[in-house]
Amino acid sequence: MGILEKISEIEKEIARTQKNKATEYHLGLLKAKLAKYRSQLLEPSKKGGDKGEGFDVLKSGDARVALIGFPSVGKSTLLSTLTHTHSEAASYEFTTLTCIPGVIEYRGANIQLLDLPGIIEGAAQGKGRGRQVIAVARTADLVLMMLDATKPYVHRQLLERELESVGIRLNKNKPNIYFKIKKGGGLSFNSTCQLTKVDEKMVQMILHEYKIFNAEVLFREDCTADELIDVILGNRVYLPCLYVYNKIDQISIQEVDRIARQPHSVVVSCNMKLNLDYLLETLWEYLSLIRVYTKKPGQPPDFDDGLILRKGVTIEHVCHAIHRSLAAQLKYALVWGTSTKYSPQRVGIAHSVHDQDVVQLIKK
Repeated sequence: MGILEKISEIEKEIARTQKNKATEYHLGLLKAKLAKYRSQLLEPSKKGGDKGEGFDVLKSGDARVALIGFPSVGKSTLLSTLTHTHSEAASYEFTTLTCIPGVIEYRGANIQLLDLPGIIEGAAQGKGRGRQVIAVARTADLVLMMLDATKPYVHRQLLERELESVGIRLNKNKPNIYFKIKKGGGLSFNSTCQLTKVDEKMVQMILHEYKIFNAEVLFREDCTADELIDVILGNRVYLPCLYVYNKIDQISIQEVDRIARQPHSVVVSCNMKLNLDYLLETLWEYLSLIRVYTKKPGQPPDFDDGLILRKGVTIEHVCHAIHRSLAAQLKYALVWGTSTKYSPQRVGIAHSVHDQDVVQLIKK
């Protein structure tokens, strides 16, 4: 019995098991087995064979965005519209057969956009080069999920399920669970809040499934068994996701309004170039990028060539972005902008900067 058959057997077992107090331990154990088999499926086989054609592209620019979606939803058209790169687009499925990178130049930042081949149901098991597509998505900073506004909602659920099964968690935070394997001393279980979804017995059963008998587990929030399994495996990727609904010129205005009001959703039409500016604005927000400008003493700020950094960065990160030896030589910094009480404010290395701040660095 192969891994795929085992996975389908467990999925059928979970589907036909009633969810109640009596079966929650059994379901927890099945979920742990399912996650274990899926991680085995993702691991490359030990047998040395001919290496396939390379699929991933060298990471470049300030951020990386992966375009994922079913065939013929307009991924290549979006890439050609937003960037200067041409990606072949035609009215038949699987026009794009490899990864095509493009660069979006927006607010002084270079955002790498990857046009990936369309994925089909069962991509996580390797159908239609699906595994390579999903592997590239794991390396991105943001997933841009292209959907056809004329197709049913089930398409979005299918894509989410494919990404979930390979350990990509969309628009979720990492579970606040402290987990550490120990040499001995058995299982130490504790929680700082009331747990309603798991208890000590279930945690013990899930850990035993992974042959872990000595560990320290601390729940800092009310998490489910699935989230505990994610923490134990430790190979999950938590990515922001933007759902882009294309072909809105083919549906009614009421339907467009309904889709646009859904969380994390943007409606566009690549063919008629509708709402693409708002898509870029939302993309910038989700990537949490900020611009910081530098200033030489006695000269106006250099607004042409800003530093592109992530939200929450400090003066130390600004120093590293200019030169790695600068942080050690810094005496203080003068900052103009919204992160200060008055402008200019003299600040230290731990000061957090905001978008469009102007920084002047003074060396020792």
